[in-house]
Amino acid sequence: MTEEEQILETSDESDIKQTPNPKSIVGPKEKIRSRLPQLIGGLFLLGLLFLTWRLFGDRSNQAATKPREEVVPVETAVASQKDVPIEIRSIGNVEAVSTIAVRSQVEGVLEKVYFTPGQEVKTGQLLFTIDQRPLQAALSQAQANVMKATAAVRQGQDIVAKDEATARNLRTIAKRDNVLVEEGIISREEYDTAVSAADAADATVRSDQSNVTDLQAAVKAEQATVENAKVQLSYTTIKAPVSGKTGNLAVTAGNLVRSNDTTPLVTITSEAPIYATFSVPESELPRIKRNSASNEFKTEALIPGDESQPALGELSLVDNSVDVTTGTIRLKATFANTDRRLYPGQFVNIVLTLGIQHQATVVPSSALQIGQDHTFVYVVKPDATVEVRNVKAGGPTGELTVIEDGLRPGEQVVTDGQLRLVPGAKVQAKSRSA
Repeated sequence: MTEEEQILETSDESDIKQTPNPKSIVGPKEKIRSRLPQLIGGLFLLGLLFLTWRLFGDRSNQAATKPREEVVPVETAVASQKDVPIEIRSIGNVEAVSTIAVRSQVEGVLEKVYFTPGQEVKTGQLLFTIDQRPLQAALSQAQANVMKATAAVRQGQDIVAKDEATARNLRTIAKRDNVLVEEGIISREEYDTAVSAADAADATVRSDQSNVTDLQAAVKAEQATVENAKVQLSYTTIKAPVSGKTGNLAVTAGNLVRSNDTTPLVTITSEAPIYATFSVPESELPRIKRNSASNEFKTEALIPGDESQPALGELSLVDNSVDVTTGTIRLKATFANTDRRLYPGQFVNIVLTLGIQHQATVVPSSALQIGQDHTFVYVVKPDATVEVRNVKAGGPTGELTVIEDGLRPGEQVVTDGQLRLVPGAKVQAKSRSA
């Protein structure tokens, strides 16, 4: 074989190898079908990776971002034992022992005012004077009428005396004529005339005496008029009926005042001593009666804004009945009020101290919380968590409250910050003294 023949044979074989087999030609659909298992495997692998990340990666993120347990800042106090007063507290209203509205009892012109509004006055102190001239003239006229009536009485008495003398003379003549008529010296007719004259004279005397009695009654009437005129004249000078403090002056000098006018000239209130009226529940009445004779029993009035200096008084009245609408009973305390700190109409806090409770367990009143049917406190445990403890609270005394049951001395209670607490909450305590 020649070299050319070999080259041709080689080229023919390569052409045969490069020529595709019609059966071996693959289209686009066949390519997708051949790659589908690979795609499914890839998607399954991606899903498996995502599920693994969700199960383990998200938990680690949650653990990293989990919030720390909240610690609530609170104020606390330790329950302690103290000797505390047993108190009943109420709101009282201050009342004057007497309040006098001073009015004029006569009509006239107000001449002068002898005090300054708001001034303290004493009983009998001169307050006002009213023009006396009209009433002085009326008094003078009444006195003149008395003198006139008295003169008429004297004149009547003189007439009585004259007629009595005449009657006695005629009665003597009648007696003499009685003898003469018996002796026949005079006639019976003359004797009868003498007796009639004597009887007439006696009648005249009786008439004169009656007239004098009427005149004497007229004198008494005129004297009564004089006394009334004097009383009316005395009303022109107005004095303080009680000691106390004067109020606002309603009428000034120069104005006309009328008898018993509706508007008083001034009002005087007696401020020393002074009353305070208050009410307590009827359930407290037995305790008050039981302790009222004790040396430790006392009554105090705390003036708002000046509680550091309570006014000391005495319980002077326990009312005789309970108010059925409120279930309370009214009490009244008397205060000397020499310093004039209590004013009529003022509201004060009344504290009745019944006695002393020795070694009582007390906590600040702010520690007490009111539930639907019980009173409770938050107690701080040694692990700095709180628990709810139901307690039986006694009476308050100042800023403290007595705990009768449910709490031991030395236990720590929350006094501020309770709104954010739940049982088991962890707290950061800041202590305060009980």
